[in-house]
Amino acid sequence: MPSPLPVALLVTGVLAQFADKLALDTISLAATQGGASPRLVGLLVAAQSAAWLLISLPAGVFADRVAPRALIRLGGGLMLAGSLAGSALLGFGLVGAGLAASAFVAAAGPVTIALAIFVLLPRMVAVGDLPRANGRLELGRAVLSFASPLIAGGAVAHGVGPLGLLLCAVVGAVILVAAGRLPGAAPAPQPRLPLHRAIAEGGAFVARHPYLRPIALCAIAWNLAFFAFLALFVPYAARVLLLEPAAIGLASSIAGIGSIAAALMGPTLIARLPTGALLIFGPAVSLVGVAALTLAPPALGVVALGLAFLLLGFGPILWFITQTSLRQAVTPPALLGRVSATLTTAMYGMRPLGALAGGFAGEWFGLQAAMALPIGFFALSTLAILASSMPRLRAMPEGGEPAARGRSGVPATPG
Repeated sequence: MPSPLPVALLVTGVLAQFADKLALDTISLAATQGGASPRLVGLLVAAQSAAWLLISLPAGVFADRVAPRALIRLGGGLMLAGSLAGSALLGFGLVGAGLAASAFVAAAGPVTIALAIFVLLPRMVAVGDLPRANGRLELGRAVLSFASPLIAGGAVAHGVGPLGLLLCAVVGAVILVAAGRLPGAAPAPQPRLPLHRAIAEGGAFVARHPYLRPIALCAIAWNLAFFAFLALFVPYAARVLLLEPAAIGLASSIAGIGSIAAALMGPTLIARLPTGALLIFGPAVSLVGVAALTLAPPALGVVALGLAFLLLGFGPILWFITQTSLRQAVTPPALLGRVSATLTTAMYGMRPLGALAGGFAGEWFGLQAAMALPIGFFALSTLAILASSMPRLRAMPEGGEPAARGRSGVPATPG
């Protein structure tokens, strides 16, 4: 029988990521509609995303040392406070440093919550059931992410942009309540290294591991690409493709359809298809989708934007479920928090850098020329997997041990 996924854990993981996405959609759309330049939009997206770069590594150390429930409560409180402040600032039309700071505080909540859940899930679910459990988490996130751009686009179009951030604050309060139903026990005692050495230990494990290293390199390039694209696509859609905010929100919400499909199909595909092929597929279809959008004429703008987000929803979510289950299976329990933090920094810490690069590229070179930037980074993310031994990985490791050499083609232990 599959191990059941606790409802409180499912609710917490799903709502935290939904609120993070809703805040991002709300801030970028509200700023663009208010006349902000591509550079300012990029700066705001970067501030909202900077928590993943600055908070992940130290939070990963504490995820290995303290009860996950305590980190989840901290995350809920940060979401509540930051989102309330951001909503008030948007309500007064203050799109500047204060909004950026409140977005950073609110985004620090999902960072700590994601790390706590990554550590907690292998304690509550059997290793063989990790793809199914991660698939259920992604399915819930995908369903709500489908609604996120619709909520943000509709609120901004009707002049009530702060509504999106108010909803994020409500989510923070719900997570505070749900955390009380999660296990409160701390991890087993382990040597207390200084913070910098504990962080370095997790990073060294990733750097030496033949599975985790290419995943990290792929994630770095993909997130640079995706957040350069996020900083550009709303101004590009509005000013080059001449789409209205509601149409942009509707087209981008199609990513939710792709995400839902990937979350539903993920466990079955992981069981039946080569793991290495699935890890190539995610970045490759991202490249195809954004390249097609850039080449599309304005008359096909809505269709091209919808297709790009459909592919950006399906491929990367399938990749995320695959690589999350893989790293949970091959990482020692005492290193789960730090390894996750290292990969989280690689996956999400590049967000502000990508957003800044996209915003400045749009300002300096024009929106059409700047779209070459995310295309180039998506190509690099695909190459990171293709150039490694990962394409020969045939099956998901079981029982914490990597797949046998005859099936995977590579050894599973670091070095």
